Amino acid sequence: MSEPSTTGAERVVILGCGYVGLELGRQLRAAGHDVVAVRRSDDGLDAVESAGLEAVRADVTDPHSLAAVPDADWLVFAASTGGRGADAARETYVEGLRASIDAFADRDSAPDRLVYTSSTGVYGDHGGDWVDESTPLSPTTEKTEVLVEAESIATDYAEERGVDGTIARFAGLYGPDRYRLERYLEGPVTAGYLNMVHRDDAAGAVRYLLSEDLARGEPVLVVDDEPVSKHEFADWLADACGVDRPEKRTKEARLAAGDLSEAARRRILTSKRCSNAHLRSLGYEFTFPTFREGYRAAVDGFPSG
Repeated sequence: MSEPSTTGAERVVILGCGYVGLELGRQLRAAGHDVVAVRRSDDGLDAVESAGLEAVRADVTDPHSLAAVPDADWLVFAASTGGRGADAARETYVEGLRASIDAFADRDSAPDRLVYTSSTGVYGDHGGDWVDESTPLSPTTEKTEVLVEAESIATDYAEERGVDGTIARFAGLYGPDRYRLERYLEGPVTAGYLNMVHRDDAAGAVRYLLSEDLARGEPVLVVDDEPVSKHEFADWLADACGVDRPEKRTKEARLAAGDLSEAARRRILTSKRCSNAHLRSLGYEFTFPTFREGYRAAVDGFPSG
């Protein structure tokens, strides 16, 4: 993992301190920064306190509640809708992000930096071709259209309010509690590509961009070194776990089955390979550069026999 610089401690507020945010908070605290973790539920605050972070209850969709959050030098917006649809996404990622920028930018001590955590879903379908930060965005759903709109708020609107924004476009997150072995060991596995990043590196990349003062006003793809075909990944995982390789299906065969949700259909029809060349060029070093290293803990914990 890339080591942070030691240019002095900053207070970092993480809005929506969930799966990645908790790990980010742990890394920032270990680097000597003050971390305020914001969650909207009591259950969420328990997780924050268990991680040893300062916990504040507030909701980005309720601007008045943000008054309870201390000032920030760096602001990270990592709120989630919990998988809900486009309306919830707009309320959180567009309205909530704008309200959060306003709430902190209006203070006497406004933040210098903002990192907004987005998704590689903004690229849409590229037929398996490579995409990077220069690739035009082509959202295919209402929800990903909302994410594109939110990205402009994180950079253009934030700049208007005097805050430099960075967009961290996460690939598919995995790691502790999110290995989903059954999906690929039991099958059937449909053709396509997996673009992944381990939770620790998703957090590590954000921490690195902040601590090294990089990518102001820019998007950065946060994805590991090796996008992999789902069939290849499933076979590697089965071999590593010592079980039979799962059944494979083509996209055409899976689509013809007729039992897919609309969301599952879109996932099958959306194919691309995401490049991390820009993040690498900025100097970030991965703890888990590929799925082979990242899934080792899950493989080692898989029941044998």
